Amino acid sequence: MVQTVRTISVSTGKKKIILEKPGRLQRIFFSVKIIAPIEPMCKTILSFDDPNFVFYYILAGAVKYFESEGADIFQGNIWVKNVSGGDLEYSATEILRE
Repeated sequence: MVQTVRTISVSTGKKKIILEKPGRLQRIFFSVKIIAPIEPMCKTILSFDDPNFVFYYILAGAVKYFESEGADIFQGNIWVKNVSGGDLEYSATEILRE
């Protein structure tokens, strides 16, 4: 098994891949957390292999954390887009196995 932990900063209105698609290993767990909100009502959208954010999940208000686990979870790139009024920092963790 391999564990990846990543911290990134994303400016207002910008988007970044927070976790890249695993190569030959399979993702069995991942989480994304806003770790440095500039305001209590910060807002972020998560996208699963969709850099245009047509379909997305919202982290806003008291919800500043998303996680998923299991054998059938998403295996592609995970994007974050900061739609708050200031820069945000994120922490992401994933566990991969063969």
